[in-house]
Amino acid sequence: MELQAFYKNFNRELEPVQQEAGHFNIFKVEDLLLPKGKPVTYSRRNFYKVSLVSGHSKIHYADHSIEILDSVLVFTNPMIPFLWERISEKHSGYVCVFTEAFFSKFGNIKAYPVFLSADAGVIPLAADDLRLYQELFSRMLDELEGDYLYKYDLLRTLLTEVIHGAQKMQPALAVLPPGSNASERITALFSELLERQFPIELSNQVVQLHTPSAFAGALNIHVNHLNKTLKETTGQTTSNLINDRLLQEAKILLKSTNWTINEIAWALRFEEPNHFSVFFKSRAGITPKKFRQSVID
Repeated sequence: MELQAFYKNFNRELEPVQQEAGHFNIFKVEDLLLPKGKPVTYSRRNFYKVSLVSGHSKIHYADHSIEILDSVLVFTNPMIPFLWERISEKHSGYVCVFTEAFFSKFGNIKAYPVFLSADAGVIPLAADDLRLYQELFSRMLDELEGDYLYKYDLLRTLLTEVIHGAQKMQPALAVLPPGSNASERITALFSELLERQFPIELSNQVVQLHTPSAFAGALNIHVNHLNKTLKETTGQTTSNLINDRLLQEAKILLKSTNWTINEIAWALRFEEPNHFSVFFKSRAGITPKKFRQSVID
């Protein structure tokens, strides 16, 4: 979804901004609520989103859903498709949207843990925390509507405070220091190599590392050593870790793109489409075609 489409969906105009400044805006949830029953679809977006929402709802990702019973902070990045299902009628809060360019000179927004995965980006709030973030979002809304010459610098500061405050509430795993044991370092490097290949954004993009031997070669270790290490640290085999991630991306592509199943199979490095179908059904219990149809239905 492009920013223009996001605004059009809520009958709003996207105001032109200076390219070098990127785009930033904030809305009250109450002003963005669509009629219940209006069809929504999974889609990747070209902007980041930080939401402070109170109300019963569910966020559906390609491979799982998260139920929200009270108040949460939700961080979404452009590459993770999702849809938000409103269950209770009453919802309140704020939605902040911005592009990567808005942060281009102030840090690497893509590296913040809350934007790296769906689970790390949904943070329940206690009453005291809710009041704190309500004040921060309210300030951002007031500053955006004001005429302070440097308001966008201030808005970046306030948004950064929201991000870091959330991360302190749900600390991410730190980068392993040099003194960490070898097994932990190998596991961390394997995970980094695996995740670096995703998301797949173009139909001509192909996964490069897709077998235990390929990963072992990239890490310059024997495949048996890699298998043993991952089994000790994760309890899973190398093949299972790779296949779980391939299945996750397959579900995302089936839900969020109109690529053919053959194109998805090729992007995930399956030489034959039927090999991909057998792989998908064995792990998901349903064929790729029926999985996609279930989303449409």
